[in-house]
Amino acid sequence: MTTTPPPKDPLTVGFDLDLTLLDTRPGIKAAFVAFSAEVGAPIDADLVVSRLGPPLEQEMAHWFPAEHVAEMTARYRALYPSYAIEPTVPMPGALDAIEAVREAGGRTIVVTAKNGAHAGLHLDHLGIRPDVVAGGLWAEGKAEALRAHGAGVYVGDHVGDVRGAATAGAFSVAVATGPCPAEELRAAGADVVLADLTDFRAWWEGYRG
Repeated sequence: MTTTPPPKDPLTVGFDLDLTLLDTRPGIKAAFVAFSAEVGAPIDADLVVSRLGPPLEQEMAHWFPAEHVAEMTARYRALYPSYAIEPTVPMPGALDAIEAVREAGGRTIVVTAKNGAHAGLHLDHLGIRPDVVAGGLWAEGKAEALRAHGAGVYVGDHVGDVRGAATAGAFSVAVATGPCPAEELRAAGADVVLADLTDFRAWWEGYRG
């Protein structure tokens, strides 16, 4: 049986997590420092947090042979809750952006490459309650959840997020708060580029109008 996805709703807004809604860099750096010490492998944690966005397995592939990536990914994820949750804070304007959508009667969904369990831990710790959390999705793969929930807008900081929005037929709002500068986000096809989420409410009001 084929299930038809719901039509796009301009008031359903998807958000990426790392460096869009949350500044996870301090926690991820702490987790990688602890992980590096545990496994005895030199890892440049500052370099790791400078390129957040793609799936963890892609990052692990920079430091370990392919046959060890799955094992090392699992070991890192086991350490993650102890080191990465507490230091994480919302990005500037993130809470207001979610509230702006809700004030308009809209729905918010978080669509992230981070696994869903850890995404949920972050959001619960900070008291952020999106309507849906979809983890383990990257770039064009994010369109799966965006389509399933009828998102009309997707907000992210990476060119992969721009591609995910385009694949889903959603309006792409990019924020220049991650590893991709504004000009790169524009070149990737973002419909609008904001400096950060403190600019979201003003854009949202104009978009709705």
